[in-house]
Amino acid sequence: EFIMSKKDTNEVVEEVVTDEANVEIATNLNISEDVIGIIAGLAASEVEGVAGMTLGFVDGINQILGGNKKYSKGVKISLDGKKVTIDLYVNVTYGVRIPDVAWSAQNAVKTAVENMTGLDVVAVNINVQGITFEKKEVEDKE
Repeated sequence: EFIMSKKDTNEVVEEVVTDEANVEIATNLNISEDVIGIIAGLAASEVEGVAGMTLGFVDGINQILGGNKKYSKGVKISLDGKKVTIDLYVNVTYGVRIPDVAWSAQNAVKTAVENMTGLDVVAVNINVQGITFEKKEVEDKE
C-alpha cells in the first residue's frame, strides 16, 4: 500500500507501508474438478495399504464410452462453492486393517487438497471396491 503525501514544493513522496495484516489480494481463481481429482488420487495412492484406485460403476461406463481420466481414476468430486466432497474408490492390500488405511487415506487426501487448492474439504468418503493380493516371488529350483 502506498501513501501519497504532498509537500509545499509540489513534490510527491511515496511511502511504502508494510502492514501484512491488511494485505488482501483479490483473485478470480477457478480450479477444475479434474485437478482436484488428480490431487486426491495421487495423495490416496501414496497411502500404505492402498493397492490402487478403481473405477466406480459410473466411471467405468464413462471410460468405456471414451472418457479418459487416467490420473483421477476412482475419484468423484462434488463442488459446492468453496466446499468439496470427495469420494474415493480404492483397492486395498490383503492383510491390512481397512479402517486404519481408510483413516490414513482420508487425512492424506484432505490435507493435500486443502493445502494445494485452498478449498474446504467437507468429507472424504472411502469406498473399498476390492482386495489385492501380493504376488510372491517364486524361486526357480535348479
